[in-house]
Order: sequence, then C-alpha cells, then structure tokens
Amino acid sequence: MTRRGEMFSGVTVALVTPMNPDGSLNEAMLRDLVDYHVESGTDCIAPVGTTGESPTLSHEEHERVIRIVCEQASGRIRVMAGTGSNSTSEAIRLTRAARDAGVDGSLQVAPYYNKPTQDGFLAHYQAIAEAVDLPLVLYNIPGRTGCNMEPDTICRIAETCPSVVAVKESTGNMDQASQILSGSDLTLLSGDDSLTLPLMALGGSGVVSVAANVVPRDVKAFVETWQAGDLSGARSWHEKLFPLCRDMLGLATNPIPVKAAMRMIGRDCGSVRLPLTPLNDRQEESLKTTLRNYGLDV
Repeated sequence: MTRRGEMFSGVTVALVTPMNPDGSLNEAMLRDLVDYHVESGTDCIAPVGTTGESPTLSHEEHERVIRIVCEQASGRIRVMAGTGSNSTSEAIRLTRAARDAGVDGSLQVAPYYNKPTQDGFLAHYQAIAEAVDLPLVLYNIPGRTGCNMEPDTICRIAETCPSVVAVKESTGNMDQASQILSGSDLTLLSGDDSLTLPLMALGGSGVVSVAANVVPRDVKAFVETWQAGDLSGARSWHEKLFPLCRDMLGLATNPIPVKAAMRMIGRDCGSVRLPLTPLNDRQEESLKTTLRNYGLDV
C-alpha cells in the first residue's frame, strides 16, 4: 500500500529549543542546530513540539522559532512544525502562521486537558484541515494529553480529511498501531525511540526522535538499515540505541535529560524553563555514565 504521508518517512528530529542563560531564545544556536541536522542527513525537523518546550513558549516565541527554522532550512531539510493546541481556534491560527512561514507540514497534538470525546477529536481536526491547506500529522500521546484518540477515530479522520497524512504514534500500544495501519493509508511514525523497530516491523515508516538530538547519524543509519531490508543490522542498531534511549530519556521528563546530554557532548542549548527543572547531581552522573557507555566523549 502506498501511504499518503511518505514525505515524512525516515527520521524526524523532535528539535529542542535553545535558550540563553537568561531564559530567552538562543536564535544563533537554533540556526546552528538546523545546519547540524542538514549535515547529519536528518530527513525532517520538528520544532516547537513537546521536546521544544512549546507549553512554555509565548505565541510570539513559538512563531519566531518556526520562522527561524524555515529560513535556515531554506529547502535543505523538511520542517514539520508543532502547531497543535487544546483550543481549535488557536491551533488554526498557529497552523496558518506556520504555513505562511514555509513549513512542509504541521504536527498536531491531540487536544489536551479538556479531554474531548471521540467526536470532538474528529471535529477538531476537520476544522483545522478545512481552515488551512497544509499536510497535517496527528500526534497521539495520551500520557501527556489525558485522553486517547481511538484507532477508529484516527481512521475516521483519515477518511474525511485528505490533508491528514500521518500519525505520530506515542501510545506504546502495538494493537492500536496495527489497527491504524490496517484501517487507513496514513503513514505511521514512532513517537518513542525505543519502539521504532517494532513499529517499523508492523508497517511504520520511521520515527519522530528525541535521541536524534544527540546521535542523529546513528538514528538515521538505524532507520536506513531497516529500509534496506537488513533486519539483522536493524536489530543490532536497536540493541545499541536502546540503552541510550532507556537510560537517558528515562531519567526525567523530556526534554530535561536530552538538553543535559547535549550540553555534555558540546552542543549546549541551555537549560529548561519552569516548571521543568534541571537534573540533580545524581542524575547528571548517571547520564554521563550512559553517554560514556554508548561511546560518546563527555
């Protein structure tokens, strides 16, 4: 089956938002990150998502990050900007702004906190799709939003919204992923680094990766190995990457540990904004050990 969102297959990096010591946006480092991922062979970058600390960015900062990323990307790498909201009108406004900035697509998180019904999810995405002509990627992460978009709902959205092309699957539920793949022609992307291999084995097309902020070339090589049909090689990459994903990303809420790791490997993107707080001393030492065990120079 040809899947409608294959333009987003491969590796999308869930991009961190660099901060200066005073907590403001570090625009120079943001541009450097775009160049870094172009040079690393990353297929797509996703600014201002969960990893990009979108909940604590002002609307002005949110739009500014997207504009900078698109300007720096300049067609060299795809951009899938996070523009979702639990307010449909706000999601439409953010998505229009991202479209005008030149993004290739929009990552639309399921409405959080207000816990819509399944019909509410459908109406939300229909309204966005009708208002903005842009490829949309659904982002289902009930652990953060408080409510799961059921597979039947996702398939209904696909049926009624041709511009919805893919789903970032972050439920950890293989049955749900299988239902989406069998019931629609949406491209499915893993939203959890540690589940990339099993989801690709089911028919997924890649990953929206947090770990690729730290080791983009390795995550790219992993996915390319699978795409080339080398199952043994892909399993070897999974076994190499799995401890890094588990022990780094499991230390604290994303993106706390990945920002700390980037600082340790010489790509300092600053700290996180409150209510997130930095790693404590014990966690810092644990992270250093994890990075050294992986083979990184810290």
